[in-house]
Amino acid sequence: MSKKILITGSAGFVGSHTAKWLIEKTDWDIIGLDSFRHLGDAERISHAKGGRWRIVCHDLNAPISARTNDKIGHIDYVINCAAISHVDTSIADPIYVWENNCLLIGNILQWARTRPNIEKFIHCSTDEVFGTAHGSHCHHEWDVIAPSNPYAASKAAQDSLAFAFWRTYGTPIAITHTMNMIGTMQDPEKYLPKLISRIHKGEVVEVHGNKKEIGSRMYIDCRNLADAWRWMLKEINFVKYNDGAAKMTKYNIAGIEEITNLELAERVAKLMGRELKYKLVDFHSTRAGHDLRYALDSNKIRNDGWQPPIGLDVTLQQTIDHVTGNPTWQE
Repeated sequence: MSKKILITGSAGFVGSHTAKWLIEKTDWDIIGLDSFRHLGDAERISHAKGGRWRIVCHDLNAPISARTNDKIGHIDYVINCAAISHVDTSIADPIYVWENNCLLIGNILQWARTRPNIEKFIHCSTDEVFGTAHGSHCHHEWDVIAPSNPYAASKAAQDSLAFAFWRTYGTPIAITHTMNMIGTMQDPEKYLPKLISRIHKGEVVEVHGNKKEIGSRMYIDCRNLADAWRWMLKEINFVKYNDGAAKMTKYNIAGIEEITNLELAERVAKLMGRELKYKLVDFHSTRAGHDLRYALDSNKIRNDGWQPPIGLDVTLQQTIDHVTGNPTWQE
């Protein structure tokens, strides 16, 4: 019998790509949950017209009502993608982001623990809960939590509540830490679509750093993340506290390669056949609490059997084509 999966934040960038990937790669039925209050966009879910993928509108800042629960129906798996994810928004209005992200995780976990048929629940976390990766260190799954900005702190709080529900109620939760996701239909405020838009228009690109230090990331195609979640749901047994486990199931899911923000800009400009005009900007003055380098060690999930199916240049070219071909998705 086909599994049924609930994806929160399903009209967001990651949630919508996850739903599309699972429609293509599995026979599961998808129920998308979204409030459309933040960055949810109807264009991302234009393929959800009933059948195996349907949408239920609900704001997770409020508990899931009995009526909404009936609309959702039977669920086997949950992937929680919902969150306000933009760091600058959290710096400008920290309590708004904190309250939203903390309320939504509480409400979806409270709902999930009343649903005994749920087999697995994946919570999407971020590398930012660990803060800056100093030197050549890549953070491991259980490294010290040290968030540098209000968004990262709200995600760390989400992780803590997920662990508490796993420990207290036996909710079958796993946490994944991922980083800087990229792909088509990403909000223009994010770095890659902003980069493409400015290069396309012949404008100057701002790169965080100085001549000695330039920020770096491990960019990951959000479809690779979706595939890792598919693999986890199909292949991995989520450990349970009641079975004697001291720690819940956790995986880091990072990009294939580490690349500086300047190297990314140069790579994009080359793929576009355009000249790169850029200036280095002081990251301390332009973004309070900025982390110059993020890096995750993904050896655990790779050693357990998952490999990313999509290479970085493929993602970059597809994103370039989407941004340059769709003015409404440009900055």
